[in-house]
Amino acid sequence: PHVCMGIEMCFLPADFFFLGLWGNGIGDSGAIAIGKSLETNNSLTKLKLNWNLIGSEGGIAIGDALQHNFTLTSLNLWDNKIGASGAERLADALIVNTSLQELNLSYNKIGAEGANRIANALKINKSLQNLNLRWNNIGPQGGIAI
Repeated sequence: PHVCMGIEMCFLPADFFFLGLWGNGIGDSGAIAIGKSLETNNSLTKLKLNWNLIGSEGGIAIGDALQHNFTLTSLNLWDNKIGASGAERLADALIVNTSLQELNLSYNKIGAEGANRIANALKINKSLQNLNLRWNNIGPQGGIAI
């Protein structure tokens, strides 16, 4: 189930602002394809990729894309498995990204390591207004950091 292979969001109409692909099982390969498209897309503001079997490779690709995309304001990755490495790359993106206002990483197994990295990024990032980290097993160390 690679529904995202071939999607080129940079070719979407200029008035295309929302893409919802939740529950499609796009996996890492779909997230990588979306990440490549996000690097050049300048219209999409809201992206819902929840419940899509996205692992660390897909999380890394989305994080890399957010370092180049400055139009996306809302990203929902709820119930994937990006893990600490995916969360760390998203945290790297938060350091330079000035558009993202809402990020949902619930149920992603980011652990304390991922939470610590996000906490450090939040010291620099001034645009993020809503962060959801429910059910990530961040423990006391991650909770204190956030």
